Amino acid sequence: MLASSSSELAALPHFRAILDASPALEPILLPAVRIARTRLPVLVTGESGTGKELVARALHQASAAAAGPFVAVNCGALSHDLAESELFGHERGAFTGAATRKIGWFEEAAGGTLVLDEVGELPLDLQPKLLRVLESGRLRRVGGQGEVSVTVRIVALTLRDLRQDVARGRFRLDLYHRLAGFELRLPALRERPHDIPSLVEHFLAEVAPELGSHTITRAAMDRLYAYPWPGNVRELRNAIRRAAALTDGPIEASGLDIETTTSRGSIYELYHAADSAAHGTTGSLTGGTPSADDVLSLAGKTFAQMQATIFSWALRRASGSRRQAARALGISRSTFCDRVRKLGL
Repeated sequence: MLASSSSELAALPHFRAILDASPALEPILLPAVRIARTRLPVLVTGESGTGKELVARALHQASAAAAGPFVAVNCGALSHDLAESELFGHERGAFTGAATRKIGWFEEAAGGTLVLDEVGELPLDLQPKLLRVLESGRLRRVGGQGEVSVTVRIVALTLRDLRQDVARGRFRLDLYHRLAGFELRLPALRERPHDIPSLVEHFLAEVAPELGSHTITRAAMDRLYAYPWPGNVRELRNAIRRAAALTDGPIEASGLDIETTTSRGSIYELYHAADSAAHGTTGSLTGGTPSADDVLSLAGKTFAQMQATIFSWALRRASGSRRQAARALGISRSTFCDRVRKLGL
């Protein structure tokens, strides 16, 4: 049985630190806590800036390999000609310029965790060699005669859809299954907007020792809610750091160097205002034009009732299209369908 409460996270400070800043990740991180204790390879997917590297480090710190090294290699930055040598090492004289023996990233990470960042960028001709090492636990350095045993925990990160790459012949199916012993998808920030206040609080505390204590105005928070965050949590962190560095007082909307020109309409505004109120944050109805009847129809309702009403409006106005309704609400289709199911619509 997987972990079912946040009590297990309380004993694991690295997971706890992520969850304190992003409460919406709890359903994802709870099973990851249990998986971290095994040697099962983990594939972490998600857009750039969603926190894949933080999760990889938390998986390492919560594992039996925590006392060993934590080695991260960017597969997208490996030279095609030298990628095999970088990963598996080489012997002296293996090729021109190989003046000494070189230990590769796998041996560097022995007894610990090897993070294969942007694993989808690995050259296709190197993938079967990686698969063999993962399956056998043994590698051969370039130019070497014998094999070397290596025990290492693998965490692979990617923003690519590897299953699509498999279908297109860009990634091996057997390697995908080997890496995805447990697959963990980190949602984009636009899919979990109610995490924004806790993330802002976290980043303000983070910069306080250097830039002093800051607060943020309601108008500024409204602007953060209205922005789609293509760079996700990393972009939000940079925006807060930049704003805090440029002001000595409260962070105002005008001090946020982000563009919020896209209007999503009254349904989006009503939904996120209801969401903000339910989570005790500073949402509003700015930027849209909800009718008086729309606003009054939400009065006195619980958040679940407000959600049901707003989701029903969105479906009607989208002529039943869940994809269009989700887009109107500013959330993913999968999130929309999940909530529709839970609300019994």
